[in-house]
Amino acid sequence: MHLYVHIPFCKQACHYCDFHFSTNQRGRPALLDALCAEIELQKNYLPGPELETIYFGGGTPSLLTQGELEQLFTAIHAHFTVLPGAEITLEANPDDLTTDRLLAIRRFANRLSIGIQTFDETTLRWMNRAHTATEAETCVRRAQDAGFDNLSVDLIYGIPNRDASRWAYDLARMLDLGVPHLSAYALTIEPDTAFGRWTKTGKMVPADEGVAASQFEELTTALTQAGYEHYEISNFARPGQYAWHNTAYWQRKPYLGIGPSAHSYNGTSRQYNISTNARYTSELTQGHLPATVEVLSVADQVNEYLLTGLRTQWGCSQTELDMLLGRNFAQEQAPNLVAMQQAGWLRIQNGWLRLTTAGKLFADRVAATLFVE
Repeated sequence: MHLYVHIPFCKQACHYCDFHFSTNQRGRPALLDALCAEIELQKNYLPGPELETIYFGGGTPSLLTQGELEQLFTAIHAHFTVLPGAEITLEANPDDLTTDRLLAIRRFANRLSIGIQTFDETTLRWMNRAHTATEAETCVRRAQDAGFDNLSVDLIYGIPNRDASRWAYDLARMLDLGVPHLSAYALTIEPDTAFGRWTKTGKMVPADEGVAASQFEELTTALTQAGYEHYEISNFARPGQYAWHNTAYWQRKPYLGIGPSAHSYNGTSRQYNISTNARYTSELTQGHLPATVEVLSVADQVNEYLLTGLRTQWGCSQTELDMLLGRNFAQEQAPNLVAMQQAGWLRIQNGWLRLTTAGKLFADRVAATLFVE
């Protein structure tokens, strides 16, 4: 079983970020209490109490003090069994990772996911990131010295008006630091962000899709040659150092999401928490669960499996698709399957549907083509 905890606080708003967060931290103590209350209310949501992974996302979980982490883990251990060797990940920003903070985090977590985004100072300022290029490098070395050998960093490509050599530089710095896991994302312009508003007014012009595609190809070549496994569209890892929590999402395993805006999945339904800190806190103070439940139809379950499974190196099992659909998927989708194979984007082997290298650039299109009604 898998647990996600959303920490909805940040020092400042990055210009590209569309996740739920607040830079106003006045209600932080009450919200921490609400997180603990939700953990208790949701203790029976999962099929069993044993946790294989715990993931603190945000927002900026690295803002949490040692006392706040102790509060949350006390609540978790009171209602769940954390299995020996469980992967416990905390997302972090480089500017938070002082030696003392790292040692405090190390008491609770065994994996860090660091939001570096780029090692280029000019781009960091343009994105409104709180850290510097120097901090981006030094925090990784500090984390390694503090005993975090299970590390991941985030990088962003497809950045407009940027010399192509900057992306090669970012990849080279990441590889030089010996980080065993990389999550790399194309810059997405979301409407309710500074970049979205700039794009709408013409102040910013997004990068051409061809630029992003070229940089994705550069990424896959560089990481594959360096011995990393491309196990999900945006994720690369040294053998055995996958992000097991995120892999659970892609493999449709049950997970519980705690916190404002958090999602949960139990196999047949999804649950969505409200995305307002004050309302979230107020509801839980009154003993109410601030969530909306969506029961998944057969088509929903098949389409979600296609959308997530095709993104991974494992792909989608035809046996699983048949079981979910209640009829022969390959027979029903034969024309679309042939078209995707002829386009060179999909291959079918030993009962599994997997994207080709070329198909990884069109993952969402392939999945949407195969969606059922």
